[in-house]
Amino acid sequence: MEKIVEQGLLYDFYGELLTGHQQEIYESVVYENLSLGEIAEAQGISRQAVHDIVKRCDKTLLGYEEKLKLVERFASIEEKIAQINRLSEQYESGEMADPVSYGSQIRELSARIMQEL
Repeated sequence: MEKIVEQGLLYDFYGELLTGHQQEIYESVVYENLSLGEIAEAQGISRQAVHDIVKRCDKTLLGYEEKLKLVERFASIEEKIAQINRLSEQYESGEMADPVSYGSQIRELSARIMQEL
């Protein structure tokens, strides 16, 4: 299951850089969960051709991520926002003893997010 999530994220960020034909086949595999045989029949190509296209797309999308790191930055920023939300919940519930500490932690996380953007 984790591979499908990774493929979906990579496609969300870099899918527009694939050709229209590659996009159609990759979406059929990742989002529609169609088998290689089903896609091959619908496209009028061999199952092996579909397999090769999917592998090439995986390699291409991973190459973009290695160079641009957009998914990595997105995940990092998402985690920092989750930390801010947890701090806010602690503050609102009265669990946080020192409100000044709360403010400094929020500012630090915000600054780190800004650096990543």
